Amino acid sequence: MALLGAWALAGPAPALAAPAAPADTVRLTLPEAEQRFFQNNLAVLAQQYNVTVAQAQAVQARLIDNPTIYVEQDVLRRRISRPTVPEGTAGSEAVVTVQQLFSLAGRRKAAGQAARQGAVVEQYNLQDLLRNLRYQLRTTYYDVFFKQQTLKAYATEINSLTRTVGLYQTQFEKGNIALKEVIRLRAFLFTLQSERQNLLNDVATDQTDLHVLLHDATGAQYVPVVDIRRTRDLSLNGYSEQQLVDTALVRRTDLNARRATLEQQNLNLRLQQKLARPDLAVGYTYDKAGSYINNYQALTLGIAVPLFNRNQGNIQAAKAQIAGSKLLVDQQQLIVQSEVHQAYELAARNDELFQNTDRDTAPFTRLMVGIEQSYAKRILSVVEYIDFFESYKNNLVQLNTLRANRVRAFEQLNFAVGKPVFRADQ
Repeated sequence: MALLGAWALAGPAPALAAPAAPADTVRLTLPEAEQRFFQNNLAVLAQQYNVTVAQAQAVQARLIDNPTIYVEQDVLRRRISRPTVPEGTAGSEAVVTVQQLFSLAGRRKAAGQAARQGAVVEQYNLQDLLRNLRYQLRTTYYDVFFKQQTLKAYATEINSLTRTVGLYQTQFEKGNIALKEVIRLRAFLFTLQSERQNLLNDVATDQTDLHVLLHDATGAQYVPVVDIRRTRDLSLNGYSEQQLVDTALVRRTDLNARRATLEQQNLNLRLQQKLARPDLAVGYTYDKAGSYINNYQALTLGIAVPLFNRNQGNIQAAKAQIAGSKLLVDQQQLIVQSEVHQAYELAARNDELFQNTDRDTAPFTRLMVGIEQSYAKRILSVVEYIDFFESYKNNLVQLNTLRANRVRAFEQLNFAVGKPVFRADQ
């Protein structure tokens, strides 16, 4: 208080330094933001490569094994070790063997099916990443909008109170009013400015999140364009909780990813069972002069005898993976049902509070005009004036907070359902 008194006694507050030039502003609708997000978001683009990798692995799994060619050529003269060369033999010894491996019991087909299912899992992982990032984008977008509306209210209040402080500082210097009134007004003005600065910091953080989501390095400040009437029209009417739960059990990408993984484990078990059966190697051998006759030719067949290794360990591991995947699917279903229930209840509570709240600020605005006139005429004390002023500010701030919480609750319900059921941008 002593510091404030010394500040007031020193005369009018010095002019603040001119604020830095604001960054370029970009008016942005939510559909435009989503389009930029789908085209530019780096996390989404990276996950798309994972899908491409899985699809390429599925192609690789179906490819036929390459044939093996073996060539043996004598590089030393045979007379060094064999003084007598059989009659009719000319030149050096040469052996050529060609061998092809054939998969039995449909192993290659089973491997291809398991690999293709892996690509399906990656597709669902990509969709779930999109679901999470899209929820972050939409909620951040609406948060920025409503915070900017609150900042407008703060700007109006601060400008009005700044004029009042200036007038009363002049009156104090003329000896017409007491110092304590100027101090109270300055203290309240400082409180408003501090609250506004905290809100500006929150908006700056949200702006950073938007720039990362949209892969925008320009530093421009986004100004969301929202039709407030459409946000008021959001309603749970026509949608029961069970209906939304049923939709979520079909549409939720994280649940579908679990189901796809379970199917992949089933296909892997089928593959491991087929791997227990050995492959067949078929070949052809030509020996020019190293056999009991010249130009020897033979057909070769080879197969591993499944006496000790029948792939028992991998089959048992695949069965255990299936059992674990089934439990994870059941767990994820419970999570989905719980999240939809909680989001539905949250949206219902916020909507009920919103519908039962008087959202008309016009009477408050007219009242504040009368309050300022009454204070100027000394009908109201400084305490009463500040009390009315703070009540007006709190009303606007809480109303915007209520609107933001309500829209966020509907977005959270969309996120839980896995489908944009409730939208204020269309």
